[in-house]
Amino acid sequence: MDIRFEQVDFTYQPNSPFEQRVLFQLDMTIKDGSYTAIVGHTGSGKSTLLQHLNALLKPTQGTVKIGERIITPESNNKNLKQIRKKVGIVFQFPEAQLFEETVAKDIMFGPKNFGVPDEKARQLAEEYLELVGLPADILEKSPFDLSGGQMRRVAIAGVLAMEPEVLVLDEPTAGLDPQGRKEMMAMFEALHKQKKMTIVLVTHLMDDVADFADYVYVLEKGQLVKEGTPRDVFQDVSWLEEKQLGVPTATRFAQKLMAKGVSFKMLPLTAKELTDMILAKEDQNYDE
Repeated sequence: MDIRFEQVDFTYQPNSPFEQRVLFQLDMTIKDGSYTAIVGHTGSGKSTLLQHLNALLKPTQGTVKIGERIITPESNNKNLKQIRKKVGIVFQFPEAQLFEETVAKDIMFGPKNFGVPDEKARQLAEEYLELVGLPADILEKSPFDLSGGQMRRVAIAGVLAMEPEVLVLDEPTAGLDPQGRKEMMAMFEALHKQKKMTIVLVTHLMDDVADFADYVYVLEKGQLVKEGTPRDVFQDVSWLEEKQLGVPTATRFAQKLMAKGVSFKMLPLTAKELTDMILAKEDQNYDE
């Protein structure tokens, strides 16, 4: 299922003294099965854009096409439920959205809201609790008795239990320790590869973009200012520095090596690429 933006504008509180235009003439496509990253400074419009992906917000002007469904400023707010089943959003700090008395009830809430019978909803809760790496014995515990990292996994399991086609992640590893962040990103990568799930990742961590995404959109003050593969976007380091956006750690390290006389045909994006390039150079020097 593709999601396509066509000349999308969005304004908060239009025609009022508090009117604020946030998105400007956006044209973009999130392709079915892709792993798309959206990056930009705080205030660039990323969170507002995300809420258009499942019609939590409607464009002030333009059109959002979510699969076969077309959302315009005139679209009726009714009958949008199926869109929100197909496109699941994991907001930043999703653990704040937990509210049920047990983990099982919290995960089951979404499926039951879409008409899934209790027995099937329970089965989904058990399946997705295991998928996010939590033991079955916490199902009857209160989610508020869990650690912060466990609460986040429960909240994500609740979104996954609705079995969306598209999973939207808004800074999903914020506040996690390095190991927790690594495990979380590995889980999303497995969903993408094994379940063929479309992933949309909003992040300020450029290493995650380089490691996982296959396409990147750069947003600035509500406008798309650059797009392309991570390879294309991160080769233009001077432009990224001008915009005060980060670059992957491996790319930055390669630049430091270049300043000391090491040459690269292209800048590496990941630690593995950097290692492979350095080893290839050593092999070449040895052969010579």
